[in-house]
Amino acid sequence: MEKNETTIYSVQLYIYDLSRGMARNLSPIMLGKSVSKAVHTAIVVYGDEFFFGGVGISSCSPGGTMLGSPDTVVELGNTEVTEEIFMDYLSSLGESTYRGDKYRLFEHNCNTFTNEVAQFLTGRKIPSYITDLPSEVLSTPFGQILRPILDSIHIAPPGGNVINGRPS
Repeated sequence: MEKNETTIYSVQLYIYDLSRGMARNLSPIMLGKSVSKAVHTAIVVYGDEFFFGGVGISSCSPGGTMLGSPDTVVELGNTEVTEEIFMDYLSSLGESTYRGDKYRLFEHNCNTFTNEVAQFLTGRKIPSYITDLPSEVLSTPFGQILRPILDSIHIAPPGGNVINGRPS
């Protein structure tokens, strides 16, 4: 009897500071509390980096956007999900929940995407300090004042290839 071997794939979370250190310096003055980073995250699996932004779900080679190399890499664990199943899953997300027009800086962003994808692949969530960041900012008076402006921002790091390019 032939044994069926399952391939195991490593899953990583790439963490970028969009503020390049400015959040740490300016947040105590502007928000009255310290926020260490303006965080963008991506999932790296099957040799590619996957992320969500204002154009939908995109991919590139790891570190291949204009953001360059990540500030931090977190090992999320391993998955047995095949690349084919994963790409079908992403395609489905890109047609519904994660179309570009669904992007919201505070409620439905790259970190929401990576959290959901991490759970699909590994059963684990991304670190809570990342997912809690929007509510931390919005809990401040200045965060509330800035919210209408910040809600109109759609972050999509240049350099990625849109996975699902259907118009919304």
